[in-house]
Amino acid sequence: MSEHDDEMDYLFKHEMSRRDFMMDAMAMGGLAAGMTLPGMSMANMTPPDDEVVRIGYLPITDATALLVAHGMGFFEDEGLKSEKPTLIRGWSPLVEGFAAGKFNLVHLLKPIPVWMRYNNDFPVKVMSWAHINGSAVVVGKHTGAEDFKDLGGMQIAVPYWYSMHNIVLQMGLRAAGLKPVIKDQKAKLAKDEVNLMIMPPPDMPPALAAKKIDAFIVAEPFNAFGELKAGGKMLRFTGDMWKNHPCCVICMNEETVNAKPEWTQKVMNAIVRAEIYAQENKEEVAMMMSRDGKKYLPMPGKAVVRAMTYYDEDNYAKPHAIRNKEEFANGRIDFSPYPYPSATELIVESMNDTLVGGEKTFLDKVDPKFVAQDLVDYKHVKAAMAKYPGWEKAPGVDPANPYEREEVVKV
Repeated sequence: MSEHDDEMDYLFKHEMSRRDFMMDAMAMGGLAAGMTLPGMSMANMTPPDDEVVRIGYLPITDATALLVAHGMGFFEDEGLKSEKPTLIRGWSPLVEGFAAGKFNLVHLLKPIPVWMRYNNDFPVKVMSWAHINGSAVVVGKHTGAEDFKDLGGMQIAVPYWYSMHNIVLQMGLRAAGLKPVIKDQKAKLAKDEVNLMIMPPPDMPPALAAKKIDAFIVAEPFNAFGELKAGGKMLRFTGDMWKNHPCCVICMNEETVNAKPEWTQKVMNAIVRAEIYAQENKEEVAMMMSRDGKKYLPMPGKAVVRAMTYYDEDNYAKPHAIRNKEEFANGRIDFSPYPYPSATELIVESMNDTLVGGEKTFLDKVDPKFVAQDLVDYKHVKAAMAKYPGWEKAPGVDPANPYEREEVVKV
């Protein structure tokens, strides 16, 4: 067995079980249909009355800020006690644990707190962004695809219907004149149709290698594994399509935020400091998080390093996976804490335009500008940014006007 085979075998055994993921898929399907997640009663839950930081996370690079804050001792520097972060293997159990008060600090896909607050009346608050960029579209070499326009008639896997991955993918497909559909995989597709399906991220690289799918879009490090293991090629980095887009966000319970403002501020101080450190020390942080470091992630160090740093314009010149690097001036994944209202508004608007499995009735009564002000807490992240400078060096930040930006989409 080669070194790459050994790495992928380890990932499949330890990253995410099919049962975990299928529960998530059911949950996210329930999201679209206006149902409640399995086993959850979200309303009227009271978090534990203590001040220990309890983190729940999925083992992906989206959790970097949480893991760095713990691993580097930033919570302790703020005078806080923190338990070892709990690795959760699916979004559904992470949301359940957060809603039940088992975790008081988590990272969630941005559409999830929108659904929790406005479909289930759960008092979730977005406290900051967890990261920006960090995802990509990988195609099988058997497809010969060089551009989005070449994806007609193909099968593409997405991790969740309600995700930035699905939103940005469909932006690219529509711009290329293609129509996203959700059909049986054996159904005949028109030349302008692209069939979308939910697939567990660990299954994506081997499915691509076996030609069961033609492409996938997902968070890191699965794109890196798709390149290394499945012989896939990078079609496009999402951060090169939507400039410095958010993906996962840092979330807390609004009741905790209101009841414990000093504690909340200390937590956010640690998170902002962690994002600054991660942005300035990507390779070190990648190794620290990997199974060759503090073992927060089950992936080997070199895979996590590739997922966080390998963004060479020359090597990705064909099929032009990076087209806007000079203008966007970003990386494969970056860390910028401020949750710009303009991005929240565009995400909510885009959720209405994005095809998903199931209905989206709860979105009918959700106003994007209201969500940007109601869902997000700006006070604590701003205070943390004032205490710890360095965030202004992140891609896309204008130090002269740090709390506003224009959303740029160039698919």
